[in-house]
Amino acid sequence: MAAWTWRFETAGGTEVQPAVQPEEFTTQGDAESWIGEHWKALQEGGADQVRLFEDSTEIYGPMSLHAEEA
Repeated sequence: MAAWTWRFETAGGTEVQPAVQPEEFTTQGDAESWIGEHWKALQEGGADQVRLFEDSTEIYGPMSLHAEEA
């Protein structure tokens, strides 16, 4: 069974420890729902962007945790 995980990074791409510890997710949807619930706390904790992985394959990223200025 595939495991979906997030990698948390600074804007420069350096990996950082997340302010909220994630679990391993069994679906992409569960992983994306989790990031939607916790992105602000992660950003405040020092993560600027995330990458989503299915096992060792990067699915997408980097995705910014900073809201676009309107």
